[in-house]
Amino acid sequence: MSAVIEQMLKSYHVENIYDRKNAMKEIMQEIVLCGLSRAGFFKKAAFYGGTALRIFYGLDRFSEDLDFSLEAEELDFDLGSYFPVLEKEVKSFGLNVEIQEKAKTKESTIRSAFLKGSTKEHLLLFYADEKVAGSVSRHETVRIKFEVDVNPPAYATFEHKYRLLPVPYEVKMYDMPSLFAGKIHAVICRAWQSRIKGRDLYDYIFYLSRGAAVNQKHLRERLIDSKYITADADCSLNETKKMLAERFDSIDYVQARRDVEPFIHDTSVLDAWSSEFFRQITDRLTAI
Repeated sequence: MSAVIEQMLKSYHVENIYDRKNAMKEIMQEIVLCGLSRAGFFKKAAFYGGTALRIFYGLDRFSEDLDFSLEAEELDFDLGSYFPVLEKEVKSFGLNVEIQEKAKTKESTIRSAFLKGSTKEHLLLFYADEKVAGSVSRHETVRIKFEVDVNPPAYATFEHKYRLLPVPYEVKMYDMPSLFAGKIHAVICRAWQSRIKGRDLYDYIFYLSRGAAVNQKHLRERLIDSKYITADADCSLNETKKMLAERFDSIDYVQARRDVEPFIHDTSVLDAWSSEFFRQITDRLTAI
């Protein structure tokens, strides 16, 4: 095992195979972030979403994907141009992975790619425990998906953050109010269909508990982009609260809790979830 990976593993308390897989995947996510940083990716792009919130603000749930947005529109953005440096960096830590860009099947402003490798092989690399790895099929893969929005909504604001492991590196990311705007947009607009994403609600509570204010101008642009509101809509804070209240009244909270339970340790924190609960905590929502 790499000495750096061994050091990073010390920050995790693992009790079972699920914890080990999550710790392994999160460390791999951070190695990918480091590789992208060294490739110059953050000269144009910024990090946002649930994984950004977990790594840089201590969100206490596991998050699956890496989400990025360009700072300004660039429809011919070449995500694959960063892969050679990224792959070299990732493999320097002993990870045996391949990186593939997802072929576009329809017009989209999202560029997607996957980093994937053998779960069994990487569990052995991380834990050197045959018994742990023996419980995993040799066909199971660990996959890290990362997406880049090449035509981002306007008025996001940014900050620079630093990490010391696996090596010191810098990440440009959305600041907290802009991150919160993205999450409120997801709560209001995400097409949950038959699978309600309780993780959105969990993160929403996290922002409010940290006293975060929402970047209202950026939220408005996101709602316009999604055609949820029209370009002539004012989208005040009070109107945003009304949109959220309508959404909260439509949610099946049993399904919502079921979605988030695999990603957290203390599921008792979900017991209070109800329309009334979310309506009341939304009273404290503020904007900048």
